Amino acid sequence: MDRMHPRDDVPERADAYAVAPLLNCLIREAAEPTGEPGVHRLRAGGRLLRIRGGRRPRDPEVYDGGSWQPLTHAELVKLTADELRRATGLDSPELPVEMIDSRDAVAAILAARARATAPEDPYVRSEQSLITGHPHHPAPKARGGGPVANWLPYAPEAYARFPLALLGVREDAAAEEGDTTALDSLGSAPPGYRLLPAHPWQLALVAARPEIREAFADGRLVRLGESALPVAPTAAIRTVYAPDDDLFFKFSLDVRITNDIRRLWRHDLLRLRRTDEAAVSAFAAGPGPAAWLSDRGYRTAAFAFEELAVLVRDGLRPHLLPGTTPLLAAALVEGFEDSPLNTLDDPAAWWTAYLRQVVPPALEAFERHGVVLEAHLQNTVVAVDPAGLPVQALFRDAEGVKLLAEVSRAVGWERLVYCLVVNNLTEVAAVLVERRPGWNPWPAARAELARHPVPEIPGLLASPTLPGKTNLLLRWTGADGADARYLPLPNPLACR
Repeated sequence: MDRMHPRDDVPERADAYAVAPLLNCLIREAAEPTGEPGVHRLRAGGRLLRIRGGRRPRDPEVYDGGSWQPLTHAELVKLTADELRRATGLDSPELPVEMIDSRDAVAAILAARARATAPEDPYVRSEQSLITGHPHHPAPKARGGGPVANWLPYAPEAYARFPLALLGVREDAAAEEGDTTALDSLGSAPPGYRLLPAHPWQLALVAARPEIREAFADGRLVRLGESALPVAPTAAIRTVYAPDDDLFFKFSLDVRITNDIRRLWRHDLLRLRRTDEAAVSAFAAGPGPAAWLSDRGYRTAAFAFEELAVLVRDGLRPHLLPGTTPLLAAALVEGFEDSPLNTLDDPAAWWTAYLRQVVPPALEAFERHGVVLEAHLQNTVVAVDPAGLPVQALFRDAEGVKLLAEVSRAVGWERLVYCLVVNNLTEVAAVLVERRPGWNPWPAARAELARHPVPEIPGLLASPTLPGKTNLLLRWTGADGADARYLPLPNPLACR
């Protein structure tokens, strides 16, 4: 589809892609409606902002000097920074740079896609379709500010495929937990060493660090070439899919992607077995065809525990119902070639099927097993039948799982509502409403939620608000990405 656009319109298209999520953040976190369609007042500075479009707003204008003045992305970044300084009394030199970096990354991605061939596998194509990315983040495509040549070869949005770097870590310097045997199929290690695959981008970022340089020098770490077959990066960037082996491998990546430096942190790795086993047990006991993609185990070097860690995750094929096609839920919202939503005749039937597959497993895990899934769009894979109807949901990422044994029920429920309802269901519903203006998706969602004996659900259905994550303020204030803050959003479930 990108080949249909002339190369010289990339700057305008990159602006449009980058403007939409930034406007969503401003509208959610820093503005209030005026009553005039498309016009919002920025709370701290009082300026009027006018936009067009719906879930992907466009064409921002600010009222200045008696008339509406259009804003480029760069001008919108300046306006946003000024508004946040007024609102918080703080300055953030980093975030404006990240927002510009995100827009420039989109431009590089668009240019690369015009030269590349999309993958034939619809699942991989769905994972590599997220040009906009997180619809409520001010810099969803920022790649750490490094040169494009450093990251573009590994960008899923550019249809990348690449071999893994293979290292050998001396056995007395290796550390691992869980089932890591799949790693050994990627190559051969010399006697006395364990095979340790590495993401090439991460290896380039950390290879010069003293502890790693010394390990290469004294033989605790050796280079063994590359994997024989390429892998495809998924939407998570640092997680790759090996289609021939039907396995996922997740790596550390010392780059800020959205809110966090995407390293496999020691504390998360050390609790991995506990969270993953809880999720595996919850899905084994649950009704229906839903599946959990298990994070089987990790291997690393003891002297670079976080930097060189690699995690093995289940593939798709053993879990999928026969004759189905897996697709990333986030891609259904973003839109991509051959999405079943492109030719949808009846959004009501599709929506009912989606709800029936996605909602019960998340609620069942919470209520019966104390497992809080991070059931947002990027952790949800939907298997569709030949007619394009959802018939199965698959969930992933033990790193994001919370256990009610470790957090309060109220905290766990708020997290689940944000991920499942705000981040997932409201976004999918908005896409469907675009295709059938005037159709109301929320009675079906109310009915699906009300079927489940979770004590918090009546309150959810009656509440005037839902928790919305404040990614713009979170990044502006430099808060830890895991330290989520929420503000109240109108609850469509409360409208009968």
